[in-house]
Amino acid sequence: MRYIRYAFLGAMLLALVLIALANRQTVELALLPEQLAGFFPVSINLPLFVVVMLSVLAGLMAGYVLEYFREHKHRAEASRKRREAAKLAGEVNALKQQSGIEEDDVLALLK
Repeated sequence: MRYIRYAFLGAMLLALVLIALANRQTVELALLPEQLAGFFPVSINLPLFVVVMLSVLAGLMAGYVLEYFREHKHRAEASRKRREAAKLAGEVNALKQQSGIEEDDVLALLK
């Protein structure tokens, strides 16, 4: 399984390098359209592969953040259940100590 993972990562790295080599020409990345650039003229010249990779990274981060907030209710419910289970386990231990019986109930029935 480890070799399959390394082969996949190697293929991905090779694909990224090939994309970078094929798209080395520079492009102008402007913050605003030309009609609005008079108010806040900001633009930068970058290689095309950098723009593509940054766009992919921004999309991945946006998806991660949206998924994190979407699953918040599930994580909160799991945390609530975990606290409840710990509380009930503590109550069981306290009741076992009060009764003085530390052995398993099933084993006690078999004796």
